[in-house]
Amino acid sequence: MPDYFALSEPAHSPLKISETDCGDNGGLTKSHDFFRLNRCCLTRGHCFNDSVAKPLTSEIDDLPSALLRVAAHIIQNATSERPADALLRHELKARKVTRADARDISQLVFDYYRWYGWLRHLHSLYPRIKLGKQLAQRFKERPDSFTAESLLNNSVPPWTKEVMEVSEEWARALQAAPDLWLRARLGQDQSLREKLGIFEDFSVPGMPEAIRYDGEADLFRSEEFHAGEFELQDIASQLVGMFCAPKPGETWWDTCAGEGGKTLHLADLMHNKGLIWSTDRAEWRLKKLKLRASRAKCFNYRSALWDGGAKLPTKTKFDGILIDAPCSGIGTWQRNPHARWSTTPKDVAELSVIQRQLLERVAGAVKPGGKLIYSVCTLSNPETSEVADHFTSTHPEFEPLAIPAALAQAVQSEQPGQYWAWPQTLGGNGMFIAGWRKK
Repeated sequence: MPDYFALSEPAHSPLKISETDCGDNGGLTKSHDFFRLNRCCLTRGHCFNDSVAKPLTSEIDDLPSALLRVAAHIIQNATSERPADALLRHELKARKVTRADARDISQLVFDYYRWYGWLRHLHSLYPRIKLGKQLAQRFKERPDSFTAESLLNNSVPPWTKEVMEVSEEWARALQAAPDLWLRARLGQDQSLREKLGIFEDFSVPGMPEAIRYDGEADLFRSEEFHAGEFELQDIASQLVGMFCAPKPGETWWDTCAGEGGKTLHLADLMHNKGLIWSTDRAEWRLKKLKLRASRAKCFNYRSALWDGGAKLPTKTKFDGILIDAPCSGIGTWQRNPHARWSTTPKDVAELSVIQRQLLERVAGAVKPGGKLIYSVCTLSNPETSEVADHFTSTHPEFEPLAIPAALAQAVQSEQPGQYWAWPQTLGGNGMFIAGWRKK
């Protein structure tokens, strides 16, 4: 069995080109807070240079050959080791295409994988790409024209039904374009809305700092982003931090911190008071965390390398421990449609073992009265309820933790201490969260 992150080498990096942010956990790739190319084409300035690039075409709706060639090249070369979004970042930057062309090429690629289940009967790639675009447009204009049977049979690979319930509601959510979410600094949500020109009167109960963004601006160039006034973070990932509910002055451990999205959220909720241990097996991720923490003016954390092994990085006893564990990433399939066709049942089985090991190894570091939080952006039973049930049955010293009342509307629950966030209800990634308090 591989060690802690053996199945989660980075395929993504922060502020990269992809479809939209995946929150903190990129599923099997375990990349935290990478930001994907949304319909507003969020990109770093150096990726596209409109002053030197020539548009490939202005007739986007006609799917010209230049755009098709680039999209086809990416699709032909995408693998589980080098996902489509990683290839997009590489190819679009190397070709120095305009932002408009980058947006349209990316949309062709994502439409292809989102509608791949309907395209498999075609043998030629170009017709598949064209049909994918047509289906995406049809779903946008007439979603009811797709039957429940069609969605259930084509939206996800057949093996998915062996590890979880596949509902019509979830299947429909997977085929829709994902929302983009920002997390404002604590208490600054209204101010940020005004600065960014967000006039939509929409908020999630218990999560005022979660802001849905529908604009077209390049947020990475905004003064507010560089001033650390917000992070791009999926609402489901924000839900995890809110469930932790750390208090100022406490000591917490973010065990699988990656590049630090949830560490920064915990720090903000703690008003920068207390201490957060942030660990990861990859030093380069912790370096990214340092840069992000500096921009966010977060100083109450300490980073350390930890490979998930039996030897913990510290002998500290914690008020709270968050395990945002590596997982199959099924909950991200709306935002990352390529992963639907590259993830396997073997991934689910192997990762569920790793997840149980992580809970076992850190449980002893929780103080009496302290919290243990387990979260995964997946929806498979072996990685969610089965992991939580096993821990509960083998650790009588822990009792299930109730979710704060203000957040109850955002989740579904069938077992005490176990909570599900679904894309069709919350509007973000699928997420499973379990919590316990040590007696």
